[in-house]
Amino acid sequence: MLVLARKRNQNIVIDGRIRVRVVRLDREVVKLAVEAPRSIPVFRQEIYDDIQKNNHAAMRRERRPPPKLARKKA
Repeated sequence: MLVLARKRNQNIVIDGRIRVRVVRLDREVVKLAVEAPRSIPVFRQEIYDDIQKNNHAAMRRERRPPPKLARKKA
């Protein structure tokens, strides 16, 4: 893990495509702005964890075939 010290309005750049800027410092809260291409999803950790948990749960669910429709008599 890389730990960096940044002041307000300073940036870090990741892979030349993602820019993270310190927007505001308020005691123990840091506000960050993230600029990234639309093709790169950016989530807060707790949201990402929920997505992963839901994806794993969906994969574990029993897959049932769709019900067969009754044939119409002619």
